[in-house]
Formats: sequence, structure tokens, C-alpha cells
Amino acid sequence: MLLALMQANARVLDVDANCDALEAAATTAAAAGAAVLVTPELFPVGYAPLRLRAELDPARLPAINEAISGIARRHGIALVYSLPSVADGGSWHITSSLVDAAGVELLSYAKVHLFGDDERAAFSPAEAGPAVVDFNGFRTSMVICYDVEFPETVRAAALAGAELLLVPTALAHGFESVPQVLLRARALESQLTIAYANHSGTEEGCEFLGGSVIAGPDGSLLAAAGPGTEILYAEVDPDAARKARDAVPYLRERRPGLYRSWGI
Repeated sequence: MLLALMQANARVLDVDANCDALEAAATTAAAAGAAVLVTPELFPVGYAPLRLRAELDPARLPAINEAISGIARRHGIALVYSLPSVADGGSWHITSSLVDAAGVELLSYAKVHLFGDDERAAFSPAEAGPAVVDFNGFRTSMVICYDVEFPETVRAAALAGAELLLVPTALAHGFESVPQVLLRARALESQLTIAYANHSGTEEGCEFLGGSVIAGPDGSLLAAAGPGTEILYAEVDPDAARKARDAVPYLRERRPGLYRSWGI
């Protein structure tokens, strides 16, 4: 399966412009034969937690979701995208969705680990672990940005059967070790493919790193982006996770009962 990652600069609260950029990327990725396009965290509305909480009308969110599902349908490509959501009790969360090539939602996730004062002021942390679905021959899961930096989150997805982890992110300059080192370690230790799609450029004063990556279940770097706007591609073998887990059985040889006695 061919994976595509969109790395781009969003315009804060300019939903039309951001959806136009998403559609252009979907057009290009679909023409290249990609089965899925992963987009950055909060890309349709831009990454600006405090402004989103203050200025974004939650009543607009269903229409934005439907617009993005329409892009998937028009171009025959699955999409991963991230938006705020508002729970019945009024709490705001950062979420992501996987819709298939017919625009039907297959998977959703709400961010568990919030990063920084602005996110914690604007949003509430979720508690549900990552779910897993069958997608194009892969057991597929999602987490968002800071979540992937915690080994427990990725391991939970792997133990639930995930072979592919899709990660919208919003990573600033100064954290280069995350895509360059940590993502490959996460992929290796939990033996799954990780696709990590970041912003580029500057949004609301935050200068983004770019540097989106796709890492294989053996820790190999399948693709890496530079700092600017780019669509990143990698062909992923549906047997890659199984081969890695057969070669070195990290998951089978865990000793969780022992670890609990250590206080972990």
C-alpha cells in the first residue's frame, strides 16, 4: 500500500483555504496511487489552540467534517484529518478521524496527552486508548502528536493488534529528535509502521519543524520530509509488521506481571 503524508502551512481559522490545500494534496496523492493521505494536527482550522477555543464556532464542525469527507469521495482516497470536537458536557478535545475513499468514517481518536500551556488551557485530555480497525489489509490505529512520544500509547495500539499507526502532529522547531530519533524507536519497539504528518511554516507565532517521517516496524526510515510544503510517500509491505515480530518477538516475550511488581 502506498502511504502519502501532507506537510503544509495552514492559515489559522481560514477553513476554506485550508480545505482547498487539503483537496489539492488529495488530488496529487490520489493521482500517484496513494491509498491514504495523512494530514497534520488541526490542519483544517490551523494550529492555534487559544484562538480556536475563543473564535471557532462549534456549530461549524459538522460542515467541515462533511467537506473533508467529500474530498475523499471526489478523489477516491482515504484521509486522516484532525479537528476540535466538543463533548456533550461542553469539554473540547483535539480529535482525528480516518475516512475511507467513500468518505465513511472508519476510526476516530481523541488526544490523551496535551502539550504545553495553550493546549491545556483550550482543551481537555481524553482517556480512551487507541482503537484498531482493518484498513486496506492493515490493522490500523491512530494517535495525535504528543501521544506518540509516550511508549505506553504506542504499545497499547500494538497490543490491540495495530500494524500501522497514523499520527497527525504539530511539532515546532527545537524538537528535531522526535521525528529523527524517537519515532523510529517507537516503530521498532512496538514493531509497527508509523506515519507522522507535520505542519510547515509559521502559524500564530509558532514556527513548525516540518520533518514528517514514515518509519518501518524494524526501525528503518522509509521516508522523510524537509522543512517546507511537501507530499511524502512510502510503499508499505502488509507483511512488514509480522516479519519484524517473528524476527524479534518483543510483544510475545513481554513480562507484564513482572513489570507490575517493579511498580510500572
